[in-house]
Amino acid sequence: MRQENSKRIGQISKLTRYPVKSMAGVEMEHSDLGWHGLVGDRRFGVRQMKNASGLAWLTANRMPELLMYRPCDFDTDSGERLPTRVQSPAGDVFEIEGDKLRAEIRDQIGCDVEVMAMKDGIFDDSPISVIATQTVSTLCNEAGVAVDSRRFRANIVLNCDEVAPFLEDDWVGRVLMFGVGNSAPAVQITKRDVRCKMIGLNPDTAQHDPSVVKSAVKLNENNAGVYGDVIRTGTISIGDPVFVLDSNAG
Repeated sequence: MRQENSKRIGQISKLTRYPVKSMAGVEMEHSDLGWHGLVGDRRFGVRQMKNASGLAWLTANRMPELLMYRPCDFDTDSGERLPTRVQSPAGDVFEIEGDKLRAEIRDQIGCDVEVMAMKDGIFDDSPISVIATQTVSTLCNEAGVAVDSRRFRANIVLNCDEVAPFLEDDWVGRVLMFGVGNSAPAVQITKRDVRCKMIGLNPDTAQHDPSVVKSAVKLNENNAGVYGDVIRTGTISIGDPVFVLDSNAG
């Protein structure tokens, strides 16, 4: 893949990793992009021990308040800077794999849970998600809510040079390169991001507003953003230019 065969589409405006699946994210100025996504992304998850739905991982779809739990006290000796504790919405701080956090979550959902660490991450689909600020603002404005990219829980938010929303759909099957040079980190875009009710959850209050999902259905067949697989690793930073090129470009 050579950058001279590409087209600039914008720049990185926000980078976020989510150390614990469905909990609050951690914004970063820069991040290493590894084979399993942003380093330290979704490396912990809350597993439901006996859940009638058959879904093992607890998400904010079942327990919206998870969004307000904040990973904290990061281990600086670990290469991935993983959290050692979690702060609850009430301000209590629990050991991330301790009994007190498990008990608090169990009491809210009515079944036993355990917090598990997974070295390759816990992803619903591909390990990288990307969305454009234009898509975020269009959907939020249509829904009549404050413009807030946190609703969409993307790893990489781009500010595109074009003002139209849903440009991401055109990137499916193509490659995004982040930064300048033929060795720049790159992601193969695999599919559109079909949305669930989680985008209707206010990340600060966990209150649900169905108008956000309805806006996605109305304007773009319930899609907002895209998923991708890492095909070249490296460091990415806010402000990096982003280029798109066809997968078979030399």
